[in-house]
Amino acid sequence: MNAIPIDIERHPPSRLSIALALGVLYVIWGSTYLGIRIALQGFPPFLLGAIRMAAAGGLMYAVLRWRGERAPTRGQWKTLAVLSFWMILLSNGFVNFAEQKVSSGLAAVAVASTPLWVGLFSALRGRHPGRGEWVGLGIGMLGVIWLNFGGELRATPLGMIALAVASLAWAWGSIWSRDQDLPSPFMSAAGQMLCGSLWMLATALLTGERMHALPSPAALGALAYLAVFGSIIGFTAYIWLLHHVRPVLASSYAYVNPPIAVLLGAALAGEHFGLHELGAMAVIVAGVAMVIVARGKR
Repeated sequence: MNAIPIDIERHPPSRLSIALALGVLYVIWGSTYLGIRIALQGFPPFLLGAIRMAAAGGLMYAVLRWRGERAPTRGQWKTLAVLSFWMILLSNGFVNFAEQKVSSGLAAVAVASTPLWVGLFSALRGRHPGRGEWVGLGIGMLGVIWLNFGGELRATPLGMIALAVASLAWAWGSIWSRDQDLPSPFMSAAGQMLCGSLWMLATALLTGERMHALPSPAALGALAYLAVFGSIIGFTAYIWLLHHVRPVLASSYAYVNPPIAVLLGAALAGEHFGLHELGAMAVIVAGVAMVIVARGKR
């Protein structure tokens, strides 16, 4: 990891800052699944992603440059373009696409396989999760399976394939990025969103997406929430965590997001859950807790 201008070993982040960043991912990204569902009522999926990422990335880039942050080099822009293909188009874009066909709660459940792929890709690149982390990941995945098995959450095959691709692409991009020449974490987030907006726009044009009517106030509000909270705040927190903690801990949000998404879907969108879902959520939280404890010991 030769590009991040932060000496992680000499200047480790405080536990409070790590906890706050994780809290942001747990709560805000858990709510974005419902936000996407609402925004899709007024925008097609890839055009929604293009507008969201262009607005968030453009605003963040402008503020960083105004504060004196160095712009990415030409080589770094190329790396950001490749990275955004995995982490913006194939991840966020495919989640948008899938939520046309699945509930917001199930989308979060499906994406919860991401930490397992992160652990696998980490091991393939020489960063092996500890035994306790693997146990926690396994417990969390059992909770995810329980949450989906026999419950009321259902999806079309095409929607589940899109979510599987999104999980794999996000996990691979997260691990691949740690060895690349990138700008500072905040500028990296802004650059990825800007490059990703172009990937999204190109996909929208190729698939023939069009706006057929003026979006409703609810859809516009959801878009604004996704851009500010989901992208600027949430994505920045994730990029920061990737460069300060183990990837397995950074990706633990994927196990906490499903309970939050299911609860919000039930409260605000009429999605149903019962004791079956509550028990599975408790197992998921237990798995995440084990990952965090194991990380602290290491």
